Amino acid sequence: MAVQRMDNVGIVVEDMDAAIAFFVELGMELEGRGEVQGPFADRCTGLDGVHCDIAMVRTPDGHSRLELAKYRSPRAIDAGASDRPHNVLGTHRVMFAVDDIEDTVARLRPHGGELVGGIARFEDSYLLCYLRGPDGIIVGLAEQLR
Repeated sequence: MAVQRMDNVGIVVEDMDAAIAFFVELGMELEGRGEVQGPFADRCTGLDGVHCDIAMVRTPDGHSRLELAKYRSPRAIDAGASDRPHNVLGTHRVMFAVDDIEDTVARLRPHGGELVGGIARFEDSYLLCYLRGPDGIIVGLAEQLR
């Protein structure tokens, strides 16, 4: 077997504390924080002089993690507007299953969460929405209907 599991999804952020607060409010748990730098980081990323702060947050079940990275050097590149539409090439989103989508959206609003569109019903199966968080990160929320 080539793949054992998906270990994490990496997201570059400008405001580490805001990103952590957003994902903790979503229900994730801060696993740890640290710094990454040195020859291994340069080689892995293909950049020179890498120095970044990282934070790992995980889902309550312990199976999924996000690695948040704030680059000290080289400085992060602003790829343009943080309100890019969902269909831009290379744009990604991370989808989370939630118990109550409306409550989750309400709790994330004070942390910068804004609906991209609206909460939509998919047949009698799910309520779904995309929410834009810190630094324009698109987060999908899915509430399974019973």
